[in-house]
Amino acid sequence: MEYIEWGENLSVGLKVFDDEHKQLVSFVNKLNTALQAGSAKKTIGEILKSLVNYTQIHFKHEEEYMSLYNYPEYETHKKEHESLTEQVMDFYTRYMDGKAVFSLELMNFLKDWLIHHILGSDMKYKDFFLSKNVQ
Repeated sequence: MEYIEWGENLSVGLKVFDDEHKQLVSFVNKLNTALQAGSAKKTIGEILKSLVNYTQIHFKHEEEYMSLYNYPEYETHKKEHESLTEQVMDFYTRYMDGKAVFSLELMNFLKDWLIHHILGSDMKYKDFFLSKNVQ
């Protein structure tokens, strides 16, 4: 069983963002599998770096759509993206420098921020983009 199961409850109704969210879920699931298997620091670091990079790509993509369609909560959403990116980048740096341990606690953090971001902030733009016929 996957650490995070994708379900329709996580769908924001826009295929492009749902596909990107599925990829983020996949990265978190890969990290969980690596943690459970006791994988080497290098392997976990590579997966974590991929998650960080893809998260930045996804956030930029969302922000481009928000800007293009004049999403009213753009600034608030962007600030949340910046905060989440900073938190994950900080952990990645500390982990790679040997100052942090990859643990179940971190997995819970990643799961919580991803699920809460999708179900909270991202669901707020669902109706807005659908009203603009964005698919």
